[in-house]
Amino acid sequence: MTSAFSRRDFVIKLGVSAAAANFAFALPSLGWAASANKKKRVVFVFSPNGVIPQHFWPDEAGQHKDLKRILAPLDPFKNQLLTLEGIDNKIKGDGDGHMRGIGCLLTGVELFPGDVQGGSDTPAGWSMGISIDQHLKNKLQADPASQTRFGSLEFGVMVPDRADTWTRWSYAGPNQPVTPISNPYQMFDKLYGQSQNRAMLASVLDDLSEDFRQIEKMVSAEDRHLLKQHVEMVRSVEKELKSEMAKPAEGKDAKGEKDLGHAIPKLPPNVEEDNNNMPQISRMQSDLLVNSFAADFARVATIQITNSVGNARMRWLDIDEGHHAISHEPDNNESAYENLIRINTWYCEQIAYLAKRLAETPEPNGDGNLLDNTTIVWTNELGKGNSHTRNSIPFVMVGGGLGFKMGRAMKFDHVPHNRLLMSLTEAMGYPEKSFGNTDYCGDGSLTGLMHG
Repeated sequence: MTSAFSRRDFVIKLGVSAAAANFAFALPSLGWAASANKKKRVVFVFSPNGVIPQHFWPDEAGQHKDLKRILAPLDPFKNQLLTLEGIDNKIKGDGDGHMRGIGCLLTGVELFPGDVQGGSDTPAGWSMGISIDQHLKNKLQADPASQTRFGSLEFGVMVPDRADTWTRWSYAGPNQPVTPISNPYQMFDKLYGQSQNRAMLASVLDDLSEDFRQIEKMVSAEDRHLLKQHVEMVRSVEKELKSEMAKPAEGKDAKGEKDLGHAIPKLPPNVEEDNNNMPQISRMQSDLLVNSFAADFARVATIQITNSVGNARMRWLDIDEGHHAISHEPDNNESAYENLIRINTWYCEQIAYLAKRLAETPEPNGDGNLLDNTTIVWTNELGKGNSHTRNSIPFVMVGGGLGFKMGRAMKFDHVPHNRLLMSLTEAMGYPEKSFGNTDYCGDGSLTGLMHG
């Protein structure tokens, strides 16, 4: 009774909603709780223009010792940290290095010919394939046991308000770029503020009581007690929701959404999408992401910090020149070299903040915290900015969501990043024979990532 088929069969034969079924799967007497209900989540985070390898990668493979300067903010999570050096983006074809860097990073396949001209090479268009985040979203949404309200959420931080190959890394399919939401207030409205979503939630709650009566016939006395408690919670929520929906439209706000089982984030007012507000916007987006995971709105997310060739001016670090411009400076420019280390350390601080927020948020089902069941995958379109290399693309992972053996550095011998994409979908429970360009998938998913 623990197979994925039998869970789907349960939903179909009993005629209950996916929302009620997801609760039923956690009841011990139905036999699924131990093996089938552990959530797996993944967050892909992008920062641009490569890193300074000497101050990024650990010197040796094996257990992490002292982290280099750029990764030092992740020291509190050293035991949950995995660094993967020597993984290359080998995708060729149209587009310059930055374009292929970001456009092929999550898709593992070439860009279409197009009319967007980069700094060199041929012009290019959008990616020829789906990205790993959207692939996983589709897999999760196809199973009632793992369906969520949104499937995936695409966050941005100061992504330019234009659509081109440098500003998109998530793809729903060939020629189908997914636009990130860079405005935290717009994301908040998507998650909490739309009245039609309140109405949809109320209608779902109306149906749950009957669903629970159906489930009650099948479970033990102990589980019936759990069901009773849950029904009482649903009734309380329903009463609160209906009271909220009865208010005049102009009087509505997000407070009625506290019934979703987690605290609603309170965003500071009037933070404009301005370069100097980038640190605050980054934290606002991370807070919204953590809350959306706590509410099980999605189990896949992306955070895109600026864009390929991103040129943020990090004045809060006393750096006035744009990031991309600095990244082209030679290594013997000591001032630029030091500033690039500081810039990349700041990006790492954003990863550490997200990890901290996940770690301090309990898993709603009582199974540890959100970071235990979430893996952050931090990456970049280039290995090093001034050489435009796509060798040793930064891949840094934090958290236990994928079941990888963490707390160590791994070094590979220039393997295609397609194999890592295959490992990611396999770890989420959906093994594939290839992902992206099949020419780079012949050796299969990477070995040595999992325990054992």
